[in-house]
Amino acid sequence: MSRDCEVIVIAFGAREVMEPLTRPDERREWHQCFEPIPGMDAWAIDFWRPNWAGILTYLERMPWPSPHSVQVLLRDQDDDCFGLWMLHGGKLKEVPLPCTVREANDVAPLGSMLTRTDREGCPVG
Repeated sequence: MSRDCEVIVIAFGAREVMEPLTRPDERREWHQCFEPIPGMDAWAIDFWRPNWAGILTYLERMPWPSPHSVQVLLRDQDDDCFGLWMLHGGKLKEVPLPCTVREANDVAPLGSMLTRTDREGCPVG
């Protein structure tokens, strides 16, 4: 089954921590590699199979030099927009975004999908 998911990691001073994720590693659940975003403390990856479900747990266990700066943007193929996760108490937790709601979805790897509430026909305010 094919499934697309994009993940962007932003973390100040984390080049050394992220470097192993830019190389293949058979011990990881996923086979794709993060690509550095030039000129930024940021990395991106595009998953094409549903093998990324453990990515948030994997990332929260990494030895971040500045944990308060870690931001993970994640958009599954059925999401209307990227969701934002930040480290809080050692766990990556989703930060509520204005004009969005996360709804249960058994097909989505996270068990839910992020929907915009301000699309055409939805009230804004």
